[in-house]
Amino acid sequence: MTNTPPSAASTTSPLPHSPGGDVVKVGVVGLGYLGAVHAACMAELGHEVVGFDIDERKLAALQQGRAPFFEPGLPELLARVTGGEADGSITFTTDVADLKSCEVVFVCVGTPQRKGELAADTTYVQAAFESLADVMAGPALLVGKSTVPVGTAARLADVLADRAPDLELAWNPEFLREGHAVTDTLTPDRFVLGVLSERAESQLRRVYARPIAAGTPVLVADYATAELVKTAANAFLATKISFINAMAEVCEAAGGDVKVLADAIGHDDRIGRKFLNAGVGFGGGCLPKDIRAFMARAGELGADQALTFLREVDSINMRRRAKVVDLAREACGGSFIGRKIAVLGAAFKPHSDDVRDSPAISIAAQARLQGADVVVTDPEAVANAQRLWGDLTYTEDTDEALRGADVVLLLTEWPQYVGLDPTHVASLTRGRQVIDGRNVLDAAPWRAAGFTYRALGRPNA
Repeated sequence: MTNTPPSAASTTSPLPHSPGGDVVKVGVVGLGYLGAVHAACMAELGHEVVGFDIDERKLAALQQGRAPFFEPGLPELLARVTGGEADGSITFTTDVADLKSCEVVFVCVGTPQRKGELAADTTYVQAAFESLADVMAGPALLVGKSTVPVGTAARLADVLADRAPDLELAWNPEFLREGHAVTDTLTPDRFVLGVLSERAESQLRRVYARPIAAGTPVLVADYATAELVKTAANAFLATKISFINAMAEVCEAAGGDVKVLADAIGHDDRIGRKFLNAGVGFGGGCLPKDIRAFMARAGELGADQALTFLREVDSINMRRRAKVVDLAREACGGSFIGRKIAVLGAAFKPHSDDVRDSPAISIAAQARLQGADVVVTDPEAVANAQRLWGDLTYTEDTDEALRGADVVLLLTEWPQYVGLDPTHVASLTRGRQVIDGRNVLDAAPWRAAGFTYRALGRPNA
């Protein structure tokens, strides 16, 4: 198939194209983090939604209006759409054949990193599209939202052409931020539509009519560009984070202050201040695996030299974790043996219970392996962290984690940790050492309370 878009690639449509209250029967395959949020938001936008997943426990929770994971705003939204208060409706099923009459079906399954490789595993994506090709009853638009290696959509379009010619493929990448996923779905900063026909573009505009009418820009592109937009965006964000962490390494060597440096260069509107927060680096289920998969795919295309810098981006990110472990060991007098470490935060970022590739868990596990008694606390992610690394001690009680600690590590910037009273912390801990892995604490009151304050890329005094 030729990847020629129906209009100029990467064009922005400033005028809304809304049929006004047009209800679309929408299917969503995969009700994990992306799919559950997307399904609920489609119902909120007024559509008739059928959500499919093979996990019966997850479906039972969703049918009762309960979110199977922590995401601010999602429980309230689920209560609306399952309770009949939204403009649209939603049902859930474990039978993919229940999607056969849908006009548009979004595929939202995972693309994890392959074991022992950098590349992404697209097995679940392939299986989802093949299953849909077998059950769809008539013409429909199948829409990929998963983050995939460039070239995946073209390959899947060929599969559909052979197996189900009535089905058309589009690629519509997601740009969700954990902790803001509902807002990012209902009022995104852009839509990217990878389509090959005006019909496919029109169908997606019907689905997104309300946010488009409210002013959300639409960029129409070919498959390859739509796939690359997501991986390029994540690669850029990862690079920006690792850049400021590289500057933190230089500041540590030179005696500079990376926070002042970031504030100064962030005033340049060509650079901007966002994602220039030095610390333990990025984690989660997207940035680490996506930049590795991007490198792997570039190598397959013969363009590996174009992305060699991402190897150093990844390396800088991992070095920051090791640096915090080194600082904690130093604060313990050179050995973790017989020392208690209080780790504030388990999730890879605040307002999430996601511990995938979490810097906090990585650091805690390394300290534990070197002999420390490690107690991890988090307001939302304790259960997930326990399943990942059961050899650590966990509690949701911050005071319990702090009690008797020799060193305090702030590794996830939850507001309740940033706002801790240093005098209260001093009344609980045995030692007076705090390491601010996110550069978010005000050092002065901690030092006034008797703590030695350390942060990445900042002077000790």
